[in-house]
Amino acid sequence: MPFLAIPFPMIDPVAVNLGPLPLRWYALAYIGGFVLGWVYLRALSKGEAFWRDDQPRPSPDAIDDLLVYVAFGVIIGGRLGHVLIYDPGFYLAHPLEILQTWKGGMAFHGGLLGAMLGMALFARRETIPFLTISDMCAIVAPIGIFFGRVANFIKPEMWGRPTDVPWAMVFPMVDHVPRHPSQLYEAGLEGVALGLVLYVALRAGALQFPGMSAGIFGVGYGLARIFCEFFREPDPAQEALSNGLTMGMALSAPMALLGALLIAFSLRRRGVFA
Repeated sequence: MPFLAIPFPMIDPVAVNLGPLPLRWYALAYIGGFVLGWVYLRALSKGEAFWRDDQPRPSPDAIDDLLVYVAFGVIIGGRLGHVLIYDPGFYLAHPLEILQTWKGGMAFHGGLLGAMLGMALFARRETIPFLTISDMCAIVAPIGIFFGRVANFIKPEMWGRPTDVPWAMVFPMVDHVPRHPSQLYEAGLEGVALGLVLYVALRAGALQFPGMSAGIFGVGYGLARIFCEFFREPDPAQEALSNGLTMGMALSAPMALLGALLIAFSLRRRGVFA
């Protein structure tokens, strides 16, 4: 083991025991992401400077309902995505395990599809363009991604590949090999960096171009996830593909492409180019 390898800080996965009910960091990550996302969404709804005068958007009070739609979509879609994409055989043999979300196992891309369904239902109910709702949620999403990746680190799961970099970390519950703390790479890129990019776009008027923020999110997350997959250890049975590729890469590449198309569509629709 390299002299500078960092031992994993053993953190109790249970943040606090509320009597017989253990409150885990994994659950707190989702709660924190949704609460801060709700605050951010209400601020976007109230921010007159972010919108054109004639642009429909949800009222601050309607944001409460939007959060419920998206929360159910993320949780149900994320869990079903993990079950169907990564290990359907195991869950077919152990169906009760599907409900045990506190053990981990939430697929981002499944959660994204679930969230999109929730947004579509909300947009239809409120008669607000789907792209407008998508843009608002895209700006807020990196908050939840950041907390989720930190929860992956605390659990720990989704650890990195073996390495000899000075900041390599040993995860003793895995093995005694120094590895990339890839969960923190993802928290930094998919959470902090992407969140800052979207905030700059917001201040530059991105919400006045329907589809722009959602497109930036698609490109940013897709490329960041593909980059981080080079440092993350794929499960050989569930995530590893041929030629060094991973399931995360395969699912994120179309996301980045669709994001680029959304950006082009948004600019063309607003007459930026013909």
